[in-house]
Amino acid sequence: IHLTFLHEPGSNNLLDAISNCEKIPFHPYLSLKDTLGFILINLPLITL
Repeated sequence: IHLTFLHEPGSNNLLDAISNCEKIPFHPYLSLKDTLGFILINLPLITL
């Protein structure tokens, strides 16, 4: 469930990432965003 939830913001910024493909690497940018989102979602669960 959270994989699709994390990839929704990435899909919204997909065109921006493609247009800035020369400046920002495409897959590392998405994987970094997914990792940060995954950590932010799991922080409340971990602290409980």
